[in-house]
Amino acid sequence: MRVRPAAVSGMIITALLISSCNRTPSQAVAADGPDVDVAPVSQQMLKTWDSFNGRVSATDAVQVLPRVGGYITQAAYREGAEVRKGDLLFVIDQRPYRNALAYANQQDTRAQQLLGSSAVSREEAEQKRSAREQGLAEVRAAESAAATAALNLQFTEVRSPIDGRTSRAQLTLGNLAVADQSVLTSVVSQNPVYVYFDPDEHSFLKYRQAFSQGSSTTVRIGLASDECYPHAGDLSFADNQLDASTGTVRARATVNNEQRLLTAGLYAKVQLSVGEPDTALLVPERAILTDQDRKYVYVLGNDNRADKRFVQTGQQVGRERVITSGLVAAEQVIVSGLQGIHGTGSPVVPHLHPAGTRTAPHGAAAQSGL
Repeated sequence: MRVRPAAVSGMIITALLISSCNRTPSQAVAADGPDVDVAPVSQQMLKTWDSFNGRVSATDAVQVLPRVGGYITQAAYREGAEVRKGDLLFVIDQRPYRNALAYANQQDTRAQQLLGSSAVSREEAEQKRSAREQGLAEVRAAESAAATAALNLQFTEVRSPIDGRTSRAQLTLGNLAVADQSVLTSVVSQNPVYVYFDPDEHSFLKYRQAFSQGSSTTVRIGLASDECYPHAGDLSFADNQLDASTGTVRARATVNNEQRLLTAGLYAKVQLSVGEPDTALLVPERAILTDQDRKYVYVLGNDNRADKRFVQTGQQVGRERVITSGLVAAEQVIVSGLQGIHGTGSPVVPHLHPAGTRTAPHGAAAQSGL
C-alpha cells in the first residue's frame, strides 16, 4: 500500500506533540535552560575606604629602672594591674641611704656652726675674706651633700613614671638592683593608643591632595576578631619621607581606648576615607566569578539569555561588592544557578532574587577593603 506524504507528515507532527506532552519537568528545564536567581544592580551612596594592615602601639612605654642601687625589699604593686603616675612599685633597702643622709646632715650642721663660731670670727672674715669664702664653700658643699643624700633616700622608693598597665616584675625580693641598669618592670599607657600602618604611595598622594583641599579624614579600626570596624580614630601623623624599599609611608592614627579593648602589639585592620559619600553600584558577592585573574558576572540579557560581563570590583559592603566598571544601574545579574550556564548566550529561566537577602541599606558604609 502506498502511503501519501501528507499522511506521513501528519503522523510525525502527532508524535512530536505526544512526546512534548509526556516530557518531565526536568526535561523541559533542560530545553529552556537552568533556573537562576537574578538581582538588580543597586545604587547607593557610599564612602570609599582604603584598607591597610596595622599594629596597635602604646602612646607611652617605659622600662622602669632604679635611680640608686641596692637590694629589693618590697614589690608594692600587683603584676598586670593599672597604676597611676607616682604609684609605688618597688622599695630598695633604705638603711644605707638613711645613714648617708644622717651623716650629711651632721656635716652640714658642723659647717654651719664653724662659720658662726670664733673659729672663723666675723672680724677675721672681714679682714680675711678668703677664709670666710672657704667656710661658705664648705657650708654649700655640706648642704649639697645633704640634699643628694635626701634625694637618694627618696629614690629608694621606685614609682611609676606614667599612668598605665604594669608588666611582671623582672627582679623579685632580695635581688640586687643596679642603678640605671637593672630593668625592674615596664609600664605601657592604655588610653589613648596609637595604630601604625603603611599606606602605599598612590594612597599617600591621594590623601595629601585631599588634605590640601580641606577635606576631612575618617579612620576606623578593627581587630582580627572583629567582623566590622568598631573603633574610630584620628589621623595624627604621617612620616616625612617614603620608604623606597617598600613604597609606603608610615602613618599613625590615635584611637580612644576607654574600654581597654586595644592592647599594644595586636594586629589591626585599618580603613581610611576622605571626603563625602559618593554614588556606587553594588551586586551580591556570590554573583562575581573569576576567570584567571579577571572578575566577571553574568547579566540577564535579551530573550532570557546570559551575557558574560567582565567587571572591576571595589570594596565589600556586607554581602555585596562595589562594581567600579562593567555594569550600569538597574541591570540584572545572575546570583544562583551559575553552574548551569555555559557561556554567553546560554538560555536561562530567571527568577527574582528574594528581596530580604540583600544587605547594606541605602547610605551604608563599607565593612572591609579591596
